[in-house]
Amino acid sequence: MANVAFLGLGVMGYPMAAHLVKHGHNVTVYNRTHEKAKSWAMQHHGRIASSPKNAALGQDVVFICVGNDDDLRQVVTGEEGVIHGLSPNAIVVDHTTASADVARELACLLKANGNEFIDAPVSGGQAGAENGVLTVMAGGSSTAFAQVKPIIASYAKCAELMGEVGAGQLTKMVNQICIAGVVQGLAEGLHFAKSAGLDGIKVVEVISQGAAQSWQMDNRYQTMWQGKYDFGFAIDWMRKDLSIALAEARANGSQLPLTALVDQFYAELQLMGHQRSDTSSLLARLEKFRAS
Repeated sequence: MANVAFLGLGVMGYPMAAHLVKHGHNVTVYNRTHEKAKSWAMQHHGRIASSPKNAALGQDVVFICVGNDDDLRQVVTGEEGVIHGLSPNAIVVDHTTASADVARELACLLKANGNEFIDAPVSGGQAGAENGVLTVMAGGSSTAFAQVKPIIASYAKCAELMGEVGAGQLTKMVNQICIAGVVQGLAEGLHFAKSAGLDGIKVVEVISQGAAQSWQMDNRYQTMWQGKYDFGFAIDWMRKDLSIALAEARANGSQLPLTALVDQFYAELQLMGHQRSDTSSLLARLEKFRAS
């Protein structure tokens, strides 16, 4: 059992923090919107902190899951940030999908403060968080990771150390790059099936038994065929993630033509009003052009 704090109770953080309680840890939460923290505490019998600094006081591990680089910096280094409340040797684990640069920046600041930092973005979406079966890709010291891995297991089916600080974020970029291409391929396949007059459901039931099979196909083809796009990771968040990956690619010389193209397709969907639709709504863009 550990004393831990969890900062950020969004669609991912809310259930992740709950799993920590279920596994016997003493959990203190902080959320920018106090009412959400209050609701979580009433439901899961945890403690609420008034600030990131107060949440960090006396904790063995501080988990963070916020929106972006700026949010993360503010939570860690702001006037009431985590860094001002950390105990010596406490570990900060960041589950935000952010840049590798901000991970390294914060790791240096925390190291000077006597603390370890692990960048540990997750994959598996809201369903994975709710069911406690996320995949965690981490960057940091092997010693610090060994300490937190049993705690992370409260909500993860897989947690692996990928290298030094920043490696977790870089691995998450690979994850998002791969997803972008797979979802576009599935959208085009279903679009083609519909244009050709095929029964898309039957088509996928057959081809999913072969080399075309993917998680996206298994979990999204039916809702895509029905034109329903309220199941999972929103376009606004995917574009944030892809912008991080594309910026890193420019820095390291990678060529990501498909990723850049799909990012522009998502930009078009945002203009169509699909900001909060899930990433499988790439099919909606194709259907719009088919109808016009």
